[in-house]
Amino acid sequence: MKKVICSEHAPAAIGPYAQAIAANGIVFTSGQLPIDPATGAFPEGIAAQTKQSLTNVKAILAEAGTGMDQVIKTTVFLSDMNNFGAMNEVYATFFGEGSYPARSAVEVARLPKDALVEFEVTALLP
Repeated sequence: MKKVICSEHAPAAIGPYAQAIAANGIVFTSGQLPIDPATGAFPEGIAAQTKQSLTNVKAILAEAGTGMDQVIKTTVFLSDMNNFGAMNEVYATFFGEGSYPARSAVEVARLPKDALVEFEVTALLP
């Protein structure tokens, strides 16, 4: 059975999709943009946008009853691969060293609202 996950501490979906779905002990998040849920705005720069996107992911996972330590796979969408290093620096702070999840990172032509980064994750439910 699937369960829709919706956190008030992350931005509402900007289209016909759920923030996340939990099914069979796994949580699948939709791509999370760096939208500040309090203001609806993006912070400036790749480091701040990475932090906001992952903060949104963390809030959604908390609503589902899990956390960043249970993330098994991430996908990173970058508008410019030149931002890879700066994104990585912030990304590493959200995971314990030695317990990083599997990951893909790709450059895309454009992200919604012209974001610099977007993250989606798959996590286990404890």
